[in-house]
Parts: sequence; C-alpha cells; structure tokens
Amino acid sequence: MRVWMYGLVLLLVGCSSAPAPVTPVFGPGADGAGDPYYPKYGNGGYDVGGYDLALSYDPSSGRLEGAATITATATQDLSRFNLDLDGLRVTKVTVDGSAATSTTEDAELVITPAAGIPKGTGFTVVVAYGGTPAPAGNDTLGTSGWLRDSDSKGAVALGQPESASTWFPVNDHPSDKATFKLAMTVPDGVEVISNGAPGPKDTVDGRTTWRWTESSPMASYLATVVIGQYRITESTHAGRPMVIAVPESMPAGGAAAKSLARTGEITDFLETQFGPYPFSANGGVVVDEERIRYALETQSRPVYGNTFFLSGENTGVVAHELAHQWFGDSVALARWQDIWLNEGFATYAEWLWSEHIGSLTAQQLFDRRYNGFNWSEAPGDPTPKGLFGNAVYQRGGMTVHALRKTLGDEAFFKLVKSWTTEHRDGNVTTDQFIKAASAAAGRDLSPFFNAWLTAKTQPPKP
Repeated sequence: MRVWMYGLVLLLVGCSSAPAPVTPVFGPGADGAGDPYYPKYGNGGYDVGGYDLALSYDPSSGRLEGAATITATATQDLSRFNLDLDGLRVTKVTVDGSAATSTTEDAELVITPAAGIPKGTGFTVVVAYGGTPAPAGNDTLGTSGWLRDSDSKGAVALGQPESASTWFPVNDHPSDKATFKLAMTVPDGVEVISNGAPGPKDTVDGRTTWRWTESSPMASYLATVVIGQYRITESTHAGRPMVIAVPESMPAGGAAAKSLARTGEITDFLETQFGPYPFSANGGVVVDEERIRYALETQSRPVYGNTFFLSGENTGVVAHELAHQWFGDSVALARWQDIWLNEGFATYAEWLWSEHIGSLTAQQLFDRRYNGFNWSEAPGDPTPKGLFGNAVYQRGGMTVHALRKTLGDEAFFKLVKSWTTEHRDGNVTTDQFIKAASAAAGRDLSPFFNAWLTAKTQPPKP
C-alpha cells in the first residue's frame, strides 16, 4: 500500500505543470470616482499616497507656477489615468522619471505613461504647470477654489465640495485621502499659511519659501493655502504646533483674534466628548474676504470668514470647525450624500460647547429646533442642491441628540469615541454608522434612523 501511494505521488508530481503567466490587460482608469452626486469628481484606477507641491505665486500678476509630485499605487492594470486640474496649463509630465504624454479636456488631465502600470505597483507622477488660477465652478457652499485678493496682495484657496483642482492636479474626491506637503515661494513680506506643521523658511533674492506638512491622510477639499498680510501667532498646545493667523486688516485684539485664541481650550473640551484629537497640528486662520461667507474645516487649521466675528466673539463656530477634525476630516466621507455625518456632529458640538460654557443646554437647543423645523427637508439624501442646507446641519444635529437620548449618555459617548478611534484616517458611510449604533443599542436602529434621516414628517420626540 505504501509503495502504491508513493508511486501515485510521483505520477501526480510528474503530471503537474506551472501555471502560464498571466499577461496584464491594461486599460484606462475611470474619469470619475462614481459618486452618486458628482460622478465625475475624482478618478479611478489608482490610489494617491501623497501630494508634494513646490509652487511660487506672484500676487501682483496672479500667476501660480511650479510642480506637483504625486505618489500613487495602481488599483488596476493602467494604460492611462486622469487627474483633476481646472484652468491651468501643463508643460511637462513624467511617470517614474520617464516622459509621459498628456492632454487636458473638461478640467481633466489625461496622462498616458510610456508603459502600462501593473495593478499593485507604486508610481510617481511629476506635473509641471502654471497659469492664473480661478474660482471653481461649484458654488454650492459659496465662492470656492482659488480666490485672488481684489487689491492684488494675496490669495486664498478654499471651498467645498470642489477647490483643490483649481490650484494643483489631484484626485479630487474625499474617498482618496493622501498626505500633503506644500512649499510656496512668495515675495518677502507676504505670509503663507497652509495645513499641518510649519517647516523651515528660506529667503533668497527677495523671495521667501514657506513650508507646511500635513502628515495624516487628508481629503483633497480640505487642502488650503492662504497668502497675504497676516499676523501669525505660533505656539504649542498639548505638544502640538498651534498656528493662528489673523489678517493685518482686522484688529489685533478684536473678536476674531479672541475667539481663535480659545482654540486649545475648545479642543481640550472636545477631546472629553469625542476622544483624542486626531492630528499633529492645530490652529486656525481668519480671512478678510467678502466672497467667503462661510467657515471650512480645512484639516488641522480651519479657515473662518470674517463675517462670523462682525457681532463680537464667536466660539461656537470655532467649536463647530474643530469638531470637524474628528467628523469629516479624520473620519471622512466615502460619498457626498452622507454629509450629515460631518455637519450633524459638528452642529451638535456647538450645542455641547454652549452647555459647557453655561449658555443654553443641548436639550434646550434641540427643543428650539424640533418645535419649529420644516420636516419636509431630510438630511439622509439632501441632493447636491441641499448639500449645505438647513436639514443637513440642524436636523443632522437633532438626529445626534435623539440618538444620545435613545442610547443613554454612557452608551452614546462610548459609541462616539469608538467610532472616531476605529475609523481614524478612514472613510465611512451612513450605513456603517447605523450598524455601529445598532450594535451599541443591542437592537436594530434602522427604524430610528429612517425616521430622523429620511422621513418627511416629524419624528417622535425621544
């Protein structure tokens, strides 16, 4: 019997052969990420690891030029791929050091490397480009993209859901997060503020290069640069660099400066509610720009339009944008439809902060909105037009409070902290949150979320 088995093994081994090598079938990456609201935002076929921008800006002419170095990994066998770039002229593209061909059409930079890139392979793209950047086409939140000062002394790049593609080539969808470095050269006497930690500055021939590094993965719309005349205060808080900038055109000790000076205090409070602050830098920037009538949670350094401080100090908006560092920045959206996860929690952070400083309680603020809300507006599917509407913010905030009342404080805050910890630096959907909340409750909470997020009638008060 043993002899027979031995022979059988020899027979099987002798008959075996190595599988034939599989020849990759290279194809183009998709020209959009497939988001239900904005199908052409972003691109497919690769995952970006990091952006490294070396740029110069001339405020007097409005010209921006330089190069973007992009590291990425192919998620399919790529024959070509797209980057989003709107209104700027590309002069040269290389992929892994070899010249690549490129064309630009409809705000898409289409790059064809000299050879196909196999799935799973890392590659580096260098794009040299320049021009006079302009605002983005999507103004759902307000004027977005690259905004040049009317007095030609500076500029700001800001906006949601679209802004990054107006000043650098990018996979412009929050589902593809990446690290971010910026070296921006400007005339001496002009300040540059961006995301992350400040780096060394170099001055040569009347021009200074400012450096910033955001080492945590970041959604592209959260990238910002602010250029102009600013009073910059640098310090540390909880071991992290804290950078706060206020325009010289605004009072040094005014409401904006006083409000942002409490950034560290507000961060400390939010950590007690949401868990550890997720980034290695902190701060904020105020812009004196009449076209920016919003604040945005640009990662590690929110930007605030001056309109928020015209009536005095406003720490509520600071609490809102800092809360986004957890909800929206660290834990980012996989699709724009689920934006209530960002704005609902940030709105609720305002209510928690209000209660913390002895003003109206979260329950009082909930009651005010519950009793007078237009329930025909639902945040679960707000449509692109309603992306920044009242339902996303206020009904989103009410949903969070109603969940707290349903779970009880202990289970609710345990859920919130585990959510921000488990999904740190990641992307999420509403369905994932419903599953997590249901697990915390020990029962299916789908009916609860249907009532609060999608129904067009008033849900029962918890």
